Amino acid sequence: MLTIGKLGDAAGVKVPTIRYYEQIGLLPEPDRSSGNQRLYARRTLDRLSFIRHARELGFPLEAIRDLLSLQDSPDQPCAAADTIAKAQLLAVRARLARLKALETELERMIVQCAHGTIADCRVIEVLGDHANCAHDHHGGQEAAL
Repeated sequence: MLTIGKLGDAAGVKVPTIRYYEQIGLLPEPDRSSGNQRLYARRTLDRLSFIRHARELGFPLEAIRDLLSLQDSPDQPCAAADTIAKAQLLAVRARLARLKALETELERMIVQCAHGTIADCRVIEVLGDHANCAHDHHGGQEAAL
């Protein structure tokens, strides 16, 4: 059995995150010692490692909840897991496309700058007026804020 600190160290997750995952039902309620200290079994470490890896791959918590539910029923077909992973791949590709557009816009701003004074600076001009941008990247940025 692992204490919450040792579980966090073993999985590379901070203690408040473990408590949060317990609160939202991604991790089961732990056993308790006679002193009321949380005690975790190896299967909880495996589950927490699964959650951490899925988060590193950008899966939203609801998708992780669905994947964990599937994992808890190992005899069913994996089509649902494939669907969740494909949706995540599409989301990643959409983010990459937005990032590529941002990269292109930043390069264009820098190249167009005459490197004179701030009064004539293309970077300042474009940042001050979205209409001067070559691509519409406004929607993608709101989601990041």
